[in-house]
Amino acid sequence: MCPTYHIPALLTPTIQGLNIKPDGHYIDVTFGGGGHSRAIVEHLDSKGHLYGFDQDIDAEQNIIQDDRFTFIHSNFRFIKNFMTLYNEVGKIDGIVADLGVSFHHFDTQERGFSFRFDGELDMRMNRSAKLTAADIINNYQEERLANILHLYGELNNSRQIAHRIAIVRQSKEITHIAQLNEIITPFCGKDKEKKDLARVYQALRIETNDELGALRKMLTSALEILKTGGRIAVLTYHSVEDRIVKNFFRYGNFEGQAEKDFYGNLISPFEQVNNKVIVADADEVAANPRARSAKLRVAQKK
Repeated sequence: MCPTYHIPALLTPTIQGLNIKPDGHYIDVTFGGGGHSRAIVEHLDSKGHLYGFDQDIDAEQNIIQDDRFTFIHSNFRFIKNFMTLYNEVGKIDGIVADLGVSFHHFDTQERGFSFRFDGELDMRMNRSAKLTAADIINNYQEERLANILHLYGELNNSRQIAHRIAIVRQSKEITHIAQLNEIITPFCGKDKEKKDLARVYQALRIETNDELGALRKMLTSALEILKTGGRIAVLTYHSVEDRIVKNFFRYGNFEGQAEKDFYGNLISPFEQVNNKVIVADADEVAANPRARSAKLRVAQKK
């Protein structure tokens, strides 16, 4: 295992929230550096099993050599397909999803995830996928690009940024991070330049990998895969994805529409394990600054 591949946020409360049974069957849908997976396997006996999903082939370097672990090279949107293959639908005791981007992706220059390094505007989690961030920047219509920056990056000046990109790309294709940074920086506040740049890159990454579409598909599938009493723990890192998880856990839908029975009781397929979102304490943030934005929600299937 590469020790710097990733440091999992909120590891202890996540494992506690899953309430792991030694003979249970679990899924880590975001295997990455294997931090959560190793912690889960440590709690299992010979009858327990963990399936680890990751769409990035780089994660294979961290595979756990243990009979209780199975690595699946796939996007987590396909968990139901694979659990059907393994005859595990309706039999899973717990699922964990850490939606944060790993240190490995942010710190590997050629992957194009960070504004800190120059390199190609790639941002594909699955390197065999066709769509790159450069394709979005150069080919999306100005209005569509503005909507992505607004919805996924929560940028109030998304239309101005998209308009400037549309002008620049008419004379020269925008293929590298340094080019994009030069275009965006004038629209960033002097006291929050890094934050605004991060929001632009976040929006492009989400669109490149269809992260929200995959998240919705995974959550819907999780409801079918989990057994009654099974738990799901999800770590989010920005408000867009956190809202999706919160609504699905509370209401069983992504729109946040409450349905009630004849007696006025809320109808939901889940019971909240933690009614209040769990965040990192000061000690963890000091040791791992990237845990600052992590939010953990845990729910149990009724």
